[in-house]
Amino acid sequence: MAEIAGLLFPFFGLILIGYVAARVTRQPAEALGWLNTFIIYAALPALFFKLVARTPVDQLARMDFVVLSLAATYTIFLCIFLIGYYVRRNSFADCTIQSFAGAYGNIGYMGPGLALLALGERAAVPVALIVCLENAAHFIAAPALMAIAGDDKRSRLKLAGDVARKVLTHPFIISVIVGFVAAIFAWQPPQPVQQLVDYLAQSAAPCALFAMGVTLALRPLKRVPIEISYIVPAKLILHPLLAYVLMSSFGNFDPIWVSTAVLLAALPTATNVFVIGQHYQVWQERASATILISTVLSVFTVSLVLYVIRATSV
Repeated sequence: MAEIAGLLFPFFGLILIGYVAARVTRQPAEALGWLNTFIIYAALPALFFKLVARTPVDQLARMDFVVLSLAATYTIFLCIFLIGYYVRRNSFADCTIQSFAGAYGNIGYMGPGLALLALGERAAVPVALIVCLENAAHFIAAPALMAIAGDDKRSRLKLAGDVARKVLTHPFIISVIVGFVAAIFAWQPPQPVQQLVDYLAQSAAPCALFAMGVTLALRPLKRVPIEISYIVPAKLILHPLLAYVLMSSFGNFDPIWVSTAVLLAALPTATNVFVIGQHYQVWQERASATILISTVLSVFTVSLVLYVIRATSV
């Protein structure tokens, strides 16, 4: 377990540094804007391109892996929604955000850095597939469900167009498509371009984790909803367990791919859940509380998941 703690220390340490820096310097939330822009539009896309471009094409076509990963995520989503709607009697819109809080992990900011650090380069392809295609699914599901709830006033045609544009123009998706094309034609960028891509890719994890810590500090814990009592366990415990069961039972995957899916499923609630709630003015403070609490507790649960992965792979 000491080895796992040593592995995770720099990872969660970067989040802590960001948190402390935000508390000490007391910069406004707007000050984080350009760093987030760099992460989303430059650093992470460069990382995904680098990972995908170097991968055999047959591995990139494993849609069965993505389907099972999405099945685990949206099974948790559905369970949280049903509890919120039929047991807690919450509104459709509230239940939607609660369900994302229980199923949408911080796979973008935390996933690539942690998986590559813990599992090595062989985790690169499953990470890229899960991050890009699962994010695309969330980009579609969120506005569709909020439209059903009545909180999205756009016409169906405009909604479909906006969603398609958001998915197809997202930097993560574009970088994976470009990487896929590069892999098909075995194209290698010129050395200066490759060096730039390497620099950007190396900065992705440190910048993303620091920004995450700052974000947590800027959203202090004000209100702890009772729904956290089942949302956080579902996210940190049930989600990785279900991912393992589905990947092991219905797929024939490299153990590293299975471990990657389980590890990404174990990540805490994504900060994007707060962004979705803020956009629709639904469950905002409580989404922020869920993100903070799940992130703090994930120090222990992710450590446990990594310990089990290491123990079973020996």
